Amino acid sequence: MKNAIVVGAGMVGVATAIHLQQRGWSAALLDRKEPGCETSYGNAGIIQSEALRPYPMPLDWRELAKIATGRTNDVRYRLAALPHHLSPLFRYLWHSFPARHARVSSAYAEIIAYSAREHEHLIRESGARNLIRRDGFRVLHREQAALDAAVAAAKGLSETYGVKFSVMTSRDLKKAEPALTDGGIGGLHWLEPWSVSDPGALVSAYADLFTRLGGCILRGDAQSLVQRSGGGWSILTENGRIEAEAVVIALGPWSPDLLKRFGYLFPMVRKRGYHRHYVGGSSLDLPLCDEAGGYVLAPMTKGMRITTGAELAKPNGKPDLTQLTHAEQAARKLIDLGRPVEPEPWLGTRPCMPDMMPVIGRAPRHCGLWLHFGHGHQGFTLGPVTGRLIAELMSNQAPIVDPIPYRPERYLRIPIYSGRVFRLEAGHRSDLEPATIPK
Repeated sequence: MKNAIVVGAGMVGVATAIHLQQRGWSAALLDRKEPGCETSYGNAGIIQSEALRPYPMPLDWRELAKIATGRTNDVRYRLAALPHHLSPLFRYLWHSFPARHARVSSAYAEIIAYSAREHEHLIRESGARNLIRRDGFRVLHREQAALDAAVAAAKGLSETYGVKFSVMTSRDLKKAEPALTDGGIGGLHWLEPWSVSDPGALVSAYADLFTRLGGCILRGDAQSLVQRSGGGWSILTENGRIEAEAVVIALGPWSPDLLKRFGYLFPMVRKRGYHRHYVGGSSLDLPLCDEAGGYVLAPMTKGMRITTGAELAKPNGKPDLTQLTHAEQAARKLIDLGRPVEPEPWLGTRPCMPDMMPVIGRAPRHCGLWLHFGHGHQGFTLGPVTGRLIAELMSNQAPIVDPIPYRPERYLRIPIYSGRVFRLEAGHRSDLEPATIPK
């Protein structure tokens, strides 16, 4: 029986481990914490089947000026942190121009299209139906121009992919959500996405399914991963070292740091986000995105959860509650929010690749090393379908979608020895020198 270690027990790692099991692999799942305790726990809890185009960087100079001057709550940054982000951000900007973004979106839409179906299989097998609502989510707008642009974009998705939505007036919103004291000027209701009352519990349910099927979940240190001289991989766990012929790196924002040890340098835009729960006030029926406020307000088991937009901070930088504070202030104008549950807000990091596409595939120069990370804002949505994709690749099965757009080699220039100098060529690698990132 083939065996593998999956490093990282978020939605992406857990789904990968299950899909490997289903294809005859013996799998061990390793993390420093319990499954679903990091980014997979802290999101807005929406399986976004409508998110067929990844979030580009705004190109309008007025929007960029708002970000630069701190006049929007969608994106915040600290000046001292920008040197850590500039190179991947410029590449993110390059991929945000319309022609390139259209090419990215074409591939991205293929995996999003399978996301709900792949979740459905795991929801049914894990017995997690009680966590799921299938009634979509709503978006509130405060400016007519923004609403008009959103409706036009939604119509484009509907015409291309058959996505279902409805336009709501301010009165419609307040009727659908009686707790709202302000319906803005109206908004959208995306009709097909699913919402989850406890994202961490859904990952835990999938992890329980994995163990019921014979899988093993272990605590361990990802940095202890080594390639064995005779082939295969070894990693240190709380129960001692374990070995396997293959290893999958599914560590989200921590993946590039681990892979540096093996000579792979992956650029990543790390977007920090915060959330907090509130109880004792009113509640919403469905998640609500306050577009102008830059946050999502979602009914959860633990209370009303506010999740923020993106913050560009230093690695391991101190928390900055500016976004959450502004979001809370805006939310209190919409609803009786109540009091906060946690003494300190939760924070986590979204792993965004510069081309907005996850990295999925075999590492180019290490036998048995597989990469599965970089899902950006949609790891919770995409984990099961990309978990299936990488399990199919590892099992030499026909893949559910074309894997080429996600291949790791797109970020690596490979040194090739020619005479007395090394030249860099995509797709080839010498064992003598570490890979470098193209400028």
